Amino acid sequence: MIGPDDRGFTLGDGLFETVLAEAGALRWLDAHLERMTAGCAVLGLPAPGRGAAERLMTAALAEAGVTKVRAAVRLTLSAGPGGRGLERPAVLSPTLVATAAAAPLSAGPARLITATVRRNDRSPASRLKTLSYLDNILARAEAVAAGGDEALMLNTRGQVACAAAANVFWVTEAQLFTPALDCGVLAGTARARLLEAAATMGRPVQEVRVGPEALAGAEGIFLTSSLAGARWAETLDGRPVGPGGQAAALVESLS
Repeated sequence: MIGPDDRGFTLGDGLFETVLAEAGALRWLDAHLERMTAGCAVLGLPAPGRGAAERLMTAALAEAGVTKVRAAVRLTLSAGPGGRGLERPAVLSPTLVATAAAAPLSAGPARLITATVRRNDRSPASRLKTLSYLDNILARAEAVAAGGDEALMLNTRGQVACAAAANVFWVTEAQLFTPALDCGVLAGTARARLLEAAATMGRPVQEVRVGPEALAGAEGIFLTSSLAGARWAETLDGRPVGPGGQAAALVESLS
């Protein structure tokens, strides 16, 4: 049970990772735990051990009865109980829990809506997978209310940052682009794999700082996340965006 004074519950003081499981196997677990460990260093939290994390996640899969299907396993780390106020106790007792649920692939391409909610690129939390996801929730709700199913988020400087729950890439004249991390972007695990694959194939991705006008002439826009892999956008603010044949072939070659 999570205590009513747990700082993850009361203040969003913590981190989480969502890991894809296929037939009970935790995919790219090392990359997820490395990101959580890096986030712990920024937040001043003790990082969980790999063994404890893996045991909890495996048990969550079994408890949810999803060991034989495609599933999402969420590992949540909070600073633990802390009483009233912002200051943490002198000695932390972190809370580490895991939950699991079936996670079928998203059906079809995404309809993107540019949200008015901005990504705070000046906050170190914007580059961490923290428990404070309210801006993302509001951006997604805005997109859904406007007839979309995912939000495109800009940062405080009006630059393209990310989707509510994914990284953003686009293809223009056979070149791949994605926002730089200092645009307030989470260092996604699927993003990292695509960057590595593209570099290996001699098609490096350009990490850029640009406004939404850069997407106007894109041959294709797609989203990446650990659960969805690569998901094409069908429209952006109601305008069709592809993918064009060349863009689709390029991304397929990196999959």
